[in-house]
Amino acid sequence: MDRHIKIIATLGPGTESYEAVRELVESGAKIFRLNFSHGGREFFEKMVSIIRRLEEETGLTLTVLQDLSGPKIRTCDVGLGAIEVNKGTEVLLGTTEQYKDDGEPFICLDIPELFESLKEGDPVALGDGVIRFKVVKVEEKHLIRLVATNSGICPPRKGITFPGMKTPLAPLTEKDKADLAIGMELGVDVVAMSFVQKGEDIGSLRAEMVQYGKQLPIIAKLERTAALECLDEILEEADGIMVARGDLGLELDLAELPAAQKRIIRACNALGKPVIVATQMLLSMVNSPMATRAETTDVANAILDGADCVMLSEETAVGQYPFEAVRFMRKIAYEIERYMFEANVGNVAVEGVREHPSTFLAHAAAMLAAKTDAKAIVCHSTSGATTRILSSCRPTQSIYALSSDSTVRHFTNLSLGVIPAVPLDVIDDHQERAEIFVRQSPDFVEGDIVILTAGQPEKGKTVTQTNVVKLYEKLAKEVS
Repeated sequence: MDRHIKIIATLGPGTESYEAVRELVESGAKIFRLNFSHGGREFFEKMVSIIRRLEEETGLTLTVLQDLSGPKIRTCDVGLGAIEVNKGTEVLLGTTEQYKDDGEPFICLDIPELFESLKEGDPVALGDGVIRFKVVKVEEKHLIRLVATNSGICPPRKGITFPGMKTPLAPLTEKDKADLAIGMELGVDVVAMSFVQKGEDIGSLRAEMVQYGKQLPIIAKLERTAALECLDEILEEADGIMVARGDLGLELDLAELPAAQKRIIRACNALGKPVIVATQMLLSMVNSPMATRAETTDVANAILDGADCVMLSEETAVGQYPFEAVRFMRKIAYEIERYMFEANVGNVAVEGVREHPSTFLAHAAAMLAAKTDAKAIVCHSTSGATTRILSSCRPTQSIYALSSDSTVRHFTNLSLGVIPAVPLDVIDDHQERAEIFVRQSPDFVEGDIVILTAGQPEKGKTVTQTNVVKLYEKLAKEVS
């Protein structure tokens, strides 16, 4: 049985050498996240160079995912240092101009527009939700009185969030634009956009890419309740989705997070768009060689829900056991996928999908593969769209995705069960390209049944939708 789930490893100080990245690849990671909230150009340039070198050496498709910072809101420093608060402590939140050195606890936030929507009773979270407050009074235009609902330390320059509030900040910051320029120059494959709130946000990033002559796939990170309210609109614009459970878990009541994750994944599956589940998946493995039982179940359930990718953040970026984390995540995937295939969990039905001939053909190919117990599905897809629909059918078989377009190949690498491959370009006939791939690939032996899908362009046309599904048997004389 082939293994299907895709593992994303975040690179950082703990995995910045060639040897470390190579071991991550050997452990099972095929997609590498560069977090532009941390690190500089020199680090990213080094990482991309290492990944491209490993692609050449291994023959694998390794995808570079650039993760833009977005409008992360942080407090400023007025010289008070860390403030200790207890449950019930009142604290002022205001701009630098509002600060008075009178001994009252004060948290500085120099973003005046964020104060305009705050009202009595609104929640405020500091330091990734470690300290929680509630607004008790609007003192002045840019001065709010808060009361702590738990105890802890409030240092300056920490992230601050306003759960449920639609942030008025531009989705693409000046830092993002500068980072995007670096990413385009270095040749990243996919770009993740942080704090997306509506479909238009994706459009602003696409427009920014135009000046570089590129249109790379965009992953929308869902971290705001506003994004959940506009999920259909965002799905229409984005190429894929990341369930970013860190900030999303601050916005929602934590008890609501599992259901939100399931709804997002189901919506992505219905459209054949890859979906990533991220944040705290194996967090205990940052400092321990073993995961907890809850983490193990969490990873398994994300796969059962229908995730295409599961992502490691601190675990591989700064953790003490990065390779063990990837290997254990892969082992969890092996076991839960075995269960899925045994129990026939997965769906190749056409209910809920868009009624287009190529979509029905993709579902037909998946069902044909199941009925014939085919070795694999080989899909020649110029744009990768049919490959993604095939992946959403969740066939037991691996899907070999043939495309001459490097961007397409690197993006299909995010879809569950997909193995990107390069077709023989000297032949125009897409079906023949797929057949030759099977004949030449050492992955197939005499007697193997393979389901082929391809688009056969009409004379005078170079682009077409998938319009052919074929059952193909590799014969002895074809073994090369």
